[in-house]
Amino acid sequence: MQVPTISECARLMELYKMLPNIRRHSLVVARIADLLIASLQDRVDGQTLPNRQLCVSGALLHDIAKTPCLDGSCDHAIAGAEICHQHGYPEIAAIVEEHVILKDHNPDRNRNGVFTAREIVYYADKRVRHDEIVNLNERLDYIIKHYGNCNAKLHELIKANFNQCVQLEALLFDFLDFSPEHLALKVNGLDTDFFKP
Repeated sequence: MQVPTISECARLMELYKMLPNIRRHSLVVARIADLLIASLQDRVDGQTLPNRQLCVSGALLHDIAKTPCLDGSCDHAIAGAEICHQHGYPEIAAIVEEHVILKDHNPDRNRNGVFTAREIVYYADKRVRHDEIVNLNERLDYIIKHYGNCNAKLHELIKANFNQCVQLEALLFDFLDFSPEHLALKVNGLDTDFFKP
C-alpha cells in the first residue's frame, strides 16, 4: 500500500493549486479523521481499523481537485481520484472518489467495530462546513442550499446520502467515549498541526 506522507500531501496541494480555504477545510477534516481513528483504536480491535496515515492522507487530499472543478467543468471526487491514481496512490483514490457519496457503507460490518478509511473520511468531511465543525443537520442545510439547485429530486438524493451518514455517525459513536456533540471540543483540544516542520 502506497500512502503519501504529510509533506507529499502538502506538495500535491501546492501542485494542484488548492485554494487556502479548501486547504483549511481539508486540515480540519484530517484532524477529525485522526481523532476518530485514534479514539477507535482504544475501543475496538486494532485489526479491524484502517491505517491511521491512510485516513489522514485521504482526508488531506479528499478535495485535491476542488479548485480546478470550481467552474463546474468536472466532478471533483472523480477528478481527484484520477489525480491520486496518476501519482500512484490507489488507496487514496478510493477514499477521494467516495468522499461525497459513499458506495460501500455496511452497517452490519460497522456494528462489529469495522470501519473503512472511506467511511472515516466521508463522515469527517460531512462534519466540516468550510473550516468549522458543525453537526450533520447544519451541514445538510448548507449542502442543499449551495448544491441543491432548487431541484426537489436532487434534494431528496442529498437527504438520502445524509441519512446514510446519520446512521454511520450513530454506529461510529457507539464505540467512542464521547458524543458527536463533543467532537469539536475534542478536535480543538488536540495539539495537531499536520504541517509543522
